[in-house]
Amino acid sequence: MLSRIADTLVPTFGRLSVTADPGAEFAPGTLIVANHTSLADPAVVLAALYRLGAEPLIMAAAGLWRTPLLGRVLTREGHIPVHRGDRRAAAALDTAARQLEQGRLVLIYAEGGLPRRKDAAEAAPGTFRSGMSRLVERTNSPVVPVGQAGTRRVTSGSIAKQLSGLATAPLRRPTLHVHVGAPLELAGNHGGRTTKARTAVTAAWRTAAAHLGEPAALAA
Repeated sequence: MLSRIADTLVPTFGRLSVTADPGAEFAPGTLIVANHTSLADPAVVLAALYRLGAEPLIMAAAGLWRTPLLGRVLTREGHIPVHRGDRRAAAALDTAARQLEQGRLVLIYAEGGLPRRKDAAEAAPGTFRSGMSRLVERTNSPVVPVGQAGTRRVTSGSIAKQLSGLATAPLRRPTLHVHVGAPLELAGNHGGRTTKARTAVTAAWRTAAAHLGEPAALAA
């Protein structure tokens, strides 16, 4: 339901296009790893994946569950709250591992947060935290890298700018692009898995940014 809602609403706020590498697919039990640059990312990525026939569970900040209506939808559909900086954070990985082992798709934002920059320019993927690698180690799941660009044109910066961006996006309808890479098999140690995944997500992000004509992003 959440993916369908996203696919319906996103065209109101921007013009979304989607591309994929040859061989890109979502086998049961796939961990989808995307870059994170804006609060609008989850809706845009869900809409893009829905167009490709994928409806993943999201690992998202637990605060979203306190949002009226949205919180109920997230709970009902089994999405996974992440309590950052809390002892309950490990429970999110346990839940995600069980879902992957049962054949569900899971979407994780391995950076674990948003970039600090205040403007609407693209931001390259930051350092990945350990959760993605630990999930792969536990489940041996294939990893599909996803890069998105343009969501900072919808909402970014201070709270006032974010609200203003959301209010004006239906008039501006900024261009948005999501690119899906081919699946990865991540072997080796923690550092090797993390580096390989971040490199692939960065490559997917560069492809997405190029579709929007973002030369500065390509040099980031």
